[in-house]
Amino acid sequence: MSIYDFKFNTRKGEEVSMADYKDKVLLIVNTATGCGFTPQYKELQAIYEEFKDSGLEILDFPCDQFGHQAPGDNEEIHTFCTGRFGITFPQFAKIEVNGEGALPLFKYLTDNTKFEGFDDANPFTKILMTVVAKKKKDSSDIRWNFTKFLVDRQGNIVKRFEPTADMAKVHDFIKEELAK
Repeated sequence: MSIYDFKFNTRKGEEVSMADYKDKVLLIVNTATGCGFTPQYKELQAIYEEFKDSGLEILDFPCDQFGHQAPGDNEEIHTFCTGRFGITFPQFAKIEVNGEGALPLFKYLTDNTKFEGFDDANPFTKILMTVVAKKKKDSSDIRWNFTKFLVDRQGNIVKRFEPTADMAKVHDFIKEELAK
C-alpha cells in the first residue's frame, strides 16, 4: 500500500485522493482551533506562502480528539482559520487520528512512524507530558494536535514532527526536501 492509495473528504464532503498530490512535497497536519498550538497556523501559512510555488502542499485535517479543542463543524473551523490566520492551504473534513475511527491515512502515517518525543525547550512540554502520561510509551499514536508528517515527492514519509517541534526546524526540513 502507498500513501497515494488513500482517500478522504473535503470540508464540503467531496472525496479527494492522495494521488492528486503526487510529485508534491506534503506536510500533513492534524489541527485544532482552540489549542495552545493553534498559533502555528500563522507559521504554517508563512511556510506555505514561501514554498507553494516550489511544490509544497500543506494538508490540514482538523481533529477534536484531544481536549475537545476543535468543537465546530467543518465550515466554522474553516471560517475561523481563514479569518484569524488567513490560511490558504487545503483544509479537509474534521477527522479522528487515533483509534477505531481513525482516518486510514492517519493510521498509515502512524503505523509507519514513531512518536518522536516532545521538545524539552517548548514551554508546553511539561503540560503535555502530564496530559498524555497514560498513553503507552511505545505507541506510535498521535499524542496531540499539530503533529506533522513530511512526505517527499515519491510518497515516502520523511519525518514526523511532534507539536512541540521548533517550527524553524520544520521549515528547514521542508526547504531541504524541496531542493532534492
